[in-house]
Amino acid sequence: MLTASYFPYVLELRRPAGTSRGTLHTRKTCFIRLARNDAPAVAGWGECGPVAGLSIDDTPDFLARVAHICAEINRGVEINALDLTALPALAFALECAQLDLQRGGQMQLFDTSFTRGESGLPTHGLIWMDAHAGILRQIERKAEQGFRCIKMKVGALPFDEEVRLLRDIRQHFPASEFELRLDANGAFAPAEALARLHELAPFDIHFLEQPIKPARVQPNGAEAMAALCAQSPIALGLDEELIGVNGAQIDALLDSMRPQHLVLKPTQLGGLAATERWMAAAEARGMQWWINSALESNVGLNALCQWLSACDPARVHGLGTGQLYTNNILGPLRLDGHTLRYDPNEAWDWPVEMR
Repeated sequence: MLTASYFPYVLELRRPAGTSRGTLHTRKTCFIRLARNDAPAVAGWGECGPVAGLSIDDTPDFLARVAHICAEINRGVEINALDLTALPALAFALECAQLDLQRGGQMQLFDTSFTRGESGLPTHGLIWMDAHAGILRQIERKAEQGFRCIKMKVGALPFDEEVRLLRDIRQHFPASEFELRLDANGAFAPAEALARLHELAPFDIHFLEQPIKPARVQPNGAEAMAALCAQSPIALGLDEELIGVNGAQIDALLDSMRPQHLVLKPTQLGGLAATERWMAAAEARGMQWWINSALESNVGLNALCQWLSACDPARVHGLGTGQLYTNNILGPLRLDGHTLRYDPNEAWDWPVEMR
């Protein structure tokens, strides 16, 4: 029998982080601890942190729902018997905590060359929204660190200004040397999206994520996204569109919209196994998939990195760097240039109240 407990935690950003949905200053998350009753000192950990204003489990009663699920586990209900469909972040946390516990509670969920400290994982350089000069400075710093794949948010500045910015970026960072991915976070209106994609096409964009809002929040959104995927001069990726989609809905969405790329975030999709379902569906249709973190602390990022090191360690995915927060949970993860590395000899430094 298992004992489950939870620990809310507020992460403090080093600097405000802007997206087309607004500016973040803090990030609420929650850590889940699982232990067996006959060995309570050995624990597995996971992180559940819905993204504010985006995740389907970002609700005012989220912590009460987490408390309820922990109480169910503590009274003997098996985790695989719980319905966590509406709680994807908690499903991710419990899955990771179980994997950790099964391997001895050392935060080493997989045995790979990455977790043994023998190799690293490349990641893209994320550029936050800023003024024109500030974005160029961000990219220059990423280039100095060795990043050759850059992801940039679009949709918050006036579009003409963003076009001028991209023109400047490509003058300094040509496509032959830098891969550029864009993320609109649904900022384009359906009626203007295709014209804007044509204006962006000359800048050699690898792909653009979520040009318009997902279908669940706007009338005729599914038809509009399908038309964009079919007509866009830039390859399109779905991100927010995938949230809350499960089971047979996955096949129906991919068959109707036919995107070229999927951006998969296990925190929002219900965990690692649920994400693997999306990966298989994409591969069956010749679509590319990419794994992105969703502003997790080092605890969630650690699980994502270890899992990715077991299934696709070579490509450049969108992993966090562990440097976003002033009060992150410190552990074996570190950024080395543009590569994440793991030191198996370094211990995790949990806050006293969680030890």
